[in-house]
Amino acid sequence: MSPAAAPRIRAVPAVTRAVAILRLLSRSRAPLGLKTIAEALDLVPSTALHILRALAAEQLVHVDAVSKQYGLGVGMLPLARAVLESGDFPSLVRPKLDALSQRYGVTAIGVELPDLDHMVVVALSRTQAPVRLHVDVGSRFPALISATGRCLAAFTDQPWGEVERRFRRLRWHNAPGYETWRKEVATVRRQGFSIDRGNYIAGVTIVAVPVLKGDGTISRTLAAVGLGNQLDRATALKLARDMKRAATEVAAQLGPQA
Repeated sequence: MSPAAAPRIRAVPAVTRAVAILRLLSRSRAPLGLKTIAEALDLVPSTALHILRALAAEQLVHVDAVSKQYGLGVGMLPLARAVLESGDFPSLVRPKLDALSQRYGVTAIGVELPDLDHMVVVALSRTQAPVRLHVDVGSRFPALISATGRCLAAFTDQPWGEVERRFRRLRWHNAPGYETWRKEVATVRRQGFSIDRGNYIAGVTIVAVPVLKGDGTISRTLAAVGLGNQLDRATALKLARDMKRAATEVAAQLGPQA
């Protein structure tokens, strides 16, 4: 193999199916039965059962002895905790999220962007306001949705055709048209932040700024979520400026390749 050739990755069906089962269970608010799991993932029930038993043996999946329903097991917790505690980004960004949340009364969030499909919340600071939105560390959302999605589209190195294809599958409360969204993305690239005012969730304003790598591509964002009447235009712009400063500092601490 020449030095320039990419390593060949061979599919391992059992691993792929096990990961698919874990992701399915993570998205479900209630435990699922074997039939439901098999049908959702187009698996032969006996195959799904063998994989579930192996996952249960490692405590990654829990099965109720009476109902035979499956959910994520406690073995997932140390794995998730290790990711969050060993990662530089969550530890670096938490103090900045706390400061933003306290100053503006918003829920401040650190987001990883592993691909064009999902964003993952890896750190957050909740507002103490009586009315606030619920989000947890580990929550996953479509990567191109809302303010963070505009940041991703503005600074990704992925082909635009892939971006457009995923955009057209998104579900918003008040969806922008594609051409309007393209113009908004271009604006984000110029100004370095995005403000979603009621597009994703009615009555909610979301501000996001990119955390860029040394080559100018995006890997993470900071986001802030507040009620629309709380974040008027002047306040949202001031918040965006503070978030840009925090994102620049975090990016410098992470280094150009992080």
